[in-house]
Amino acid sequence: MLKQHELDKVARTVLQENDRGGYTVPTDALYPYQWNWDSAFAALGFAEFDLSRAWKEIETLFTGQWNNGMLPHIIFHQIDDRYFPGPDEWRGIGPIASSGISQPPVVASIIRQIWEKNGACGDNQVRTLYPKLVQWHRWFMNWRCDNGVIFVTHPWEAGRDNAPDWDEAMAAINPKNIAPYQRRDTSHVDPAMRPTKYDYDRYIWLLSQGRKYGWDENALKKIRAFKVADPTLSFILLRANRDLMHIGLALGQNVDEIKTWISSQEEGVHRLWNNDISSYDSFDLRTGKFAGSISNASFMCWYAGIYDQRMRSHFDRIMSKVKYGMPSHDPDSVRFDRKRYWRGPTWAIMNMMIGIGLEDAGEFERAELVRSQTNLAISQKGFAEYFDPIDGTPAGGSTFTWTAAVWLVWAKNFIGEQNG
Repeated sequence: MLKQHELDKVARTVLQENDRGGYTVPTDALYPYQWNWDSAFAALGFAEFDLSRAWKEIETLFTGQWNNGMLPHIIFHQIDDRYFPGPDEWRGIGPIASSGISQPPVVASIIRQIWEKNGACGDNQVRTLYPKLVQWHRWFMNWRCDNGVIFVTHPWEAGRDNAPDWDEAMAAINPKNIAPYQRRDTSHVDPAMRPTKYDYDRYIWLLSQGRKYGWDENALKKIRAFKVADPTLSFILLRANRDLMHIGLALGQNVDEIKTWISSQEEGVHRLWNNDISSYDSFDLRTGKFAGSISNASFMCWYAGIYDQRMRSHFDRIMSKVKYGMPSHDPDSVRFDRKRYWRGPTWAIMNMMIGIGLEDAGEFERAELVRSQTNLAISQKGFAEYFDPIDGTPAGGSTFTWTAAVWLVWAKNFIGEQNG
């Protein structure tokens, strides 16, 4: 096991080697483009040792923003045939080739974190980025909000691609008339760690529908085949709106519109509570049916400023069964798969946001438990994309940008750390 200062050096090297000159790829080969929320976490990591590079990361991300305010989940700065589906499949309508959907909007919260830590060093950047953030959040509230709850129109929009949350809604899709395609991800990573072909057929079919309608939200609204209320987006956007309001006030801006968004969301997120499982859960807006899924997103309530003590018992139960952080799905569920992407493995970014939320709620022992287990995963197993929550086996891509960022910013600093 490397000592802390050695891990710090490796983490910085991971970020630097994934740097493509103004933007950072999540990891080489598997994800060779700029991903939205990955990029935000990359900026947070860079801010620990190269502040100007951190701001550049976010500025480059916003060069792909569409006229309607949407910030795509992938921006294709340079063509790379190692990834599918690429720009020819998506045909986004922004200023740079991009995908046609967004991703969890962590950027405002990360901008606030970087700005407050470094003072006036980011004033100019924040003033330039603020109206772009407002546009993006307004897009979410206009096109992904149903009475205060935020929904996804494609599993990739949630960032939790193959989570059990989407199973029933995906089963209702008949992926007919999709052109033959060749996946690239399974040539880089063990297929047992990736979504199945069943899932991918539906991902591509949903993509084809967006492309068919030219990513026109008005047109797509009328034919939605997938519309699932999502704890990930709901909780992350609620926190992001709180942070955006804070930034706006600091800049002397009128934040009345943002206040209405926050009020709407504070009411709406309670619709995510599933009494049958006593947890926050996803539900299909087309049928009204809950997914019956206790996931790591369920515990993002604290991150959103919803300090719900009812989630403590699930937290304690699940964390008693794992050693490497909050799993992406309940290990007591029959759908739990400890190595397949978002159906069981633990993710450092989700651990960090859950931990930050717990700290905000005054749940310091629980927060420290999540941090210590994340520290253990990274210090023992390296900077993997995700980890088996029970034995820590590294999975997915290696030398992963956001795992390195989480180490530098949060995971290395737990109270019991003895490596430094």
